Amino acid sequence: MNKNYGVCTDALFARPSFLSGAARVLDMGGTFDEYNESATPGEADARALWGDWAVVGENMRIAIEKVTASK
Repeated sequence: MNKNYGVCTDALFARPSFLSGAARVLDMGGTFDEYNESATPGEADARALWGDWAVVGENMRIAIEKVTASK
């Protein structure tokens, strides 16, 4: 999640708890790796693509606001 803009860009990654994150320090085999699942690969791609374009749109909105405010 991009905290500055409120747009989710990490929809495919699960958010671990604090204890799970601490346990990952010692997890050499990657057994704690967890991802959000989608019904199809196309759905996962669509969610990721939507998130990417949402961030682009948010960045454009901020740029337009800065340009119009400076006039």
